Amino acid sequence: MTINEAQQAVDRWIKEYGVRYFSELTNMAVLTEEVGELARVMARKYGDQSFKAGEKDNVGEELADVLWVLLCLANQTGTDLTEELKKSIEKKTRRDAQRHLQNEKLR
Repeated sequence: MTINEAQQAVDRWIKEYGVRYFSELTNMAVLTEEVGELARVMARKYGDQSFKAGEKDNVGEELADVLWVLLCLANQTGTDLTEELKKSIEKKTRRDAQRHLQNEKLR
C-alpha cells in the first residue's frame, strides 16, 4: 500500500463507518494521545520500565494508530503526504548530507 492509497483507504473508512472526521483540533489531541501510548510501550520495551500486568508489547499497533491519525489530518488539511515526504527527504538530504557522517557520536 502506498501512502496515497493509505490516505484513500482511511478516507473511505471514515466516510463508510466513521460518519465524519473529527475536527482537526480533536484529531490533533487524538494524535498526541496515540503518541503517548506509543511512548509508554517504547519505554517498557526498550527503556528502563517494565510492562505492568495486563499490558502488552504492541509497538506495531501503536505505530499504526499514530499513522492512522496522521493520515486523517493529512486528508482533512488537503495534504498529499507522498509529495510532502519527498520534499522532506530532499530538504534533509540538502541540509544534513555531511552532518551525520561527520558526527563522531554516531560512530
